[in-house]
Amino acid sequence: MSRIGKKPVAVPAGVTATMDGGIMSVKGPKGTLTLAMREEISYGIEEDGSILVKPANATKAARAFWGMQRTMVQNLVTGVTDGFTKTLEITGVGYRANAQGPKLKLQLGYSHDVDIDVPSDLDVKTPDQTTIHITGIDKQKVGQLAAEIRRWRKPEPYKGKGIKYRGEYIFRKEGKKK
Repeated sequence: MSRIGKKPVAVPAGVTATMDGGIMSVKGPKGTLTLAMREEISYGIEEDGSILVKPANATKAARAFWGMQRTMVQNLVTGVTDGFTKTLEITGVGYRANAQGPKLKLQLGYSHDVDIDVPSDLDVKTPDQTTIHITGIDKQKVGQLAAEIRRWRKPEPYKGKGIKYRGEYIFRKEGKKK
């Protein structure tokens, strides 16, 4: 049985990882991210600069956190080198989006426009009225903002109208029969 946790996290050139007082900091060209280290997991930096994540003991809790903690460390390294992007697509007559500085203005068929505040560490672009690109270095924040935007109009199965992730498949249903 292969486990993702057994693989060390490769740290590319230009990225430094430090551990101090239960906090792991990863600094790269796009910025700095931190992660609170769990006591069930032991972290180590190898000679080649890669980060090794393994359980501190043989308890069930340590094994349960192992793979997730390794993935979170990998997300830190990926975030400070490449960053993360989520793309949302808007489908529907009269539905549109417009990024205006630190706000995103959505017209989604309500009697009012929906204004969403964009956090300062995220970047939102609207190349056209039906596409929203969210980029940032923290995967959790990018996904959270995308989910909050999508929550205003989830895609519905009959006409396919709403806000969906790029590449998401919407199972279409047949309408009412006579």
